[in-house]
Amino acid sequence: MQAPVTPASENAALFSPQRLLIVRLGSMGDIIHTFPAATALRRTFPEASLGWVVEERWAELLCTLPEPRSGPCSPRRPLVDRIHTVNTKMWRGSLLSIQTWEQIAAGISELRAQRYEVAVDFQGAVRSALLARWSGAPVVYGAAQPRENVASMFYTRQVIARGSHIVEQNLSLAEAVARRPLEMPRIEFPRDPAVEKKCEDRLQQNVGDFALLNPGAGWGAKQWPAERYGHVAKRLAEDGVKSLINFGPGEETLMQEVESASAGAAKGIVCSLTELMALTRRARLFIGGDTGPMHLAAALGIPVVAIFGPTNPARNGPFGTASIVLRRPTSPTTHSRRAQPDPGLLEISSEEVVAAARKLLRIDRG
Repeated sequence: MQAPVTPASENAALFSPQRLLIVRLGSMGDIIHTFPAATALRRTFPEASLGWVVEERWAELLCTLPEPRSGPCSPRRPLVDRIHTVNTKMWRGSLLSIQTWEQIAAGISELRAQRYEVAVDFQGAVRSALLARWSGAPVVYGAAQPRENVASMFYTRQVIARGSHIVEQNLSLAEAVARRPLEMPRIEFPRDPAVEKKCEDRLQQNVGDFALLNPGAGWGAKQWPAERYGHVAKRLAEDGVKSLINFGPGEETLMQEVESASAGAAKGIVCSLTELMALTRRARLFIGGDTGPMHLAAALGIPVVAIFGPTNPARNGPFGTASIVLRRPTSPTTHSRRAQPDPGLLEISSEEVVAAARKLLRIDRG
């Protein structure tokens, strides 16, 4: 194992890999945070074949459903040439099954068949580091201080990451691979023209200007009360801005609580990831906590009111867009998955969120 390297410490001359592999399995927000680094690598090595290992449930962030998952890039799959999907949750739940091990073996075989020269683990977990190593790439990059310390055992190149935000840290890892400084690029998400048109037509007929509310959260400590989202929707309706509620599987009751509290000012909407991207592109504003949909909105340049509790907005806040982050100093920075809402989060009033939303809407109209 080599000593840690800084992002641009090696000679860039004559380095031009033809086959690059990105490993970032999940979750939604973390994949989105990897897009700038992956886009920078794509632009630095435009002739290289770029692959990505991702959990099956998040593959739609890279490729719309009708599009083949390998081949020349297109608007439906704009970033990578090949997508390798895994289902580690299912595998972990059935490790004694022969079928599971057959699926794992087939996936590794397909991965190794691409003969990647360089693999980059942006996740820093043992499972992602193992997949990077099992790809057969002779060079595997990863952070010198990964999320799970054991992961560093599987890297041939350990990188001292720079930057406070995770997007900046990911870009510094890409700089180590490129062996040169990289600019923060504009990123592109998949587009399905049929989905885009359907979304546009539906909004023009029934909605008009709207804010996208996302009351869900990865765990309870990050979840602002549903009734407060409803109050925010009522207040925005006074300004002629309707509210749509994005919700995922298992969040139907949460969505209904927001609808009820809004007195008809907010309506729930069910979306696939491709549909959510189309919908978010057309929002005037996004309101929500530290979630994947919030990071999607920020990446698409939509103004964001971010309601933070125990996670650190300096590392995980909205990046690259107009935003107002609301967080109390009393909120501790922790990723402990507590079920109860963070007390500091509960101190944030609905009127504070309304004021932040109106400020961003004025800037947007600006």
